[in-house]
Amino acid sequence: MAIQPFPRTGARPAPRVGPDRVLASRRRLLRRDSLLIASWVSVAIVIALFLADDVAAGFVSVGQTLTSLGIAAGLVGTDLLLVMLLLTARLPVIDRAYGHDRAVALHRKLGKPVLYLLLSHTGLLIAGYGMTEGINPVSEVLTLFLTVPDMPLAFMGLGLLLAVVVTSVVAVQRRFPYEAWLGIHLLAYLAVLAALPHQFSNGAVFAPGTWQRLYWLVFYLAVTGSILVFRIAVPLARSARYRLVVSGVRRAGTDAVTITMSGAGLESLSVHAGQFFQWRFLSADLWWHAHPFSLSAAPSAGVLEITVRGLGSGTRKLLTVRPGTKVVVEGPYGIFSKTVRTSERLVMVGAGIGVAPIRSLLEEADFAPGDATVILRAGRVEELYLLAEIDELCRSRGAYLYLETGPRPSDRAHWLPAASADRGFSLLSYAPALASSDAYVCGPVQWSAQVMAQARAAGVPAEAIHHERFSW
Repeated sequence: MAIQPFPRTGARPAPRVGPDRVLASRRRLLRRDSLLIASWVSVAIVIALFLADDVAAGFVSVGQTLTSLGIAAGLVGTDLLLVMLLLTARLPVIDRAYGHDRAVALHRKLGKPVLYLLLSHTGLLIAGYGMTEGINPVSEVLTLFLTVPDMPLAFMGLGLLLAVVVTSVVAVQRRFPYEAWLGIHLLAYLAVLAALPHQFSNGAVFAPGTWQRLYWLVFYLAVTGSILVFRIAVPLARSARYRLVVSGVRRAGTDAVTITMSGAGLESLSVHAGQFFQWRFLSADLWWHAHPFSLSAAPSAGVLEITVRGLGSGTRKLLTVRPGTKVVVEGPYGIFSKTVRTSERLVMVGAGIGVAPIRSLLEEADFAPGDATVILRAGRVEELYLLAEIDELCRSRGAYLYLETGPRPSDRAHWLPAASADRGFSLLSYAPALASSDAYVCGPVQWSAQVMAQARAAGVPAEAIHHERFSW
C-alpha cells in the first residue's frame, strides 16, 4: 500500500454540506419520484381506459372473462413496453434523474413482466374467443390469423418481441458489441409498430372518435418522437456542430492510450468530468463500431480527452487511431459527476481503466485540502493507468492517494488484494470519514459491488454512492 504524503492533522470535524448541494439532491430525488409516479399513472390510465369501455362489463361467462382479462393484460403490457422504450431513449430528464445505468437497469427489470403480460394477452384471448365460439385453440389461432384484419402483424410483433428477449440475454451473456445490441433492439421498435394496427382496427377500447383512441395515439407518437429526436437527431446535430477531430494520441500504459479531440464551440456543450459519450471514429476500420468511454480529463476549452485500454478487437484498433480522424458522438450521458455531490468530502475508488473518470473528477471537483481520498486498484503495477497524472493532481490539490496492487483472494470475495484483505483492511482503513463523504466507484461489476457494499456498511447513504455502468 502506497500513500501520497499529505499530512493528516488529526480528527477533522465533519464538513457542513452546502445548501446548494442539499437542494440539488432533493431536486434529483423529486425528479426520480415524479418519473416513477408518471409511470404508474400511465398504467392507471390504461386500466381506466379499459374500465371506461363496455368491455369491462364482459365478465358474465368464463369465455368473456378470459377475453376481458386478455385485453387488460395487453393494454398494461403495451403501456409498460412504451415506458421501457422511453427509459432507453436518452431523454435528458431521465438521464439527469436516474443516470444511464439505473435507467437501463429499470428497462431490463421491466422486460420479463412485459413479455409475460403480452403472452398472457395472446393466450387469454385465444382461450376466451375459443370458449365463446366453441372451437379449439388451434382453430381459433388459424381463424384469427386468416380472417381478422391486422392480426398477422400482431402475431409478427409478438414473435419479434420474443426474439428480442432471447437474443438480448445471449448478447449480454456473451458481451456482444454495441452494434449487435442496437440491431436486436431495432426489432423491438418493429414489434411495437407491428402491434399498433390491430389495437385500432380490432380493439373496442380504441374505437374511432373516442378520447381513448386519441390518448393512445398521442402516447405512441410521443415515444416515437423521443426516440427519433434524442437517439438520432440530437447526436447528428451535435456531431455536425462541434466537428470533433482527433488532435493527439499519447501512451497511457503498455496497452492503453489517451486520445485528445478538439472541436468548434465545445464551450457551449454542457458536459462534466466523469460523464461518458458514445464515440464513433470515422476511419476505414472503426466507423461501424461505437464505444462508450468516459472523459479522463476535465473538459477544457475546445478539448475532450478519453483514455482507452485495448481489451478487445475493437478497442485494440483504437490504440492506433491517427490524428485528423473525424469523430461522431452521442452524449454526454450519466450522472457520475460533481452534479450529484451531497458532501464536501470525496472518496474515489477506481480499478484498471476505471480510473479514467476518477482522474477527470479529481481535476474538476471542488474540495478542500485533506477532504479527498483516491484509491487505485490494479492486479499489477503496470495496470495503474494514468498514475503519474493522478499523482500530480493529488499532490497539487491536497488529496490522499492510496495504491493497491496484487491478486484478489482466491474466492474473489474482497475488492482488495489478498495481502491487504488478510490484514483486515476495508474502505474505512483509507477513509476514516467515509460516512460523511461521497463515494465514487468505477471498475468491474462484481468488484464495484463489493466496494459499494463496504461503503453502505460504513454508513454512506445510498444517494451518496455513485457508480455508473456503460450498459446498453
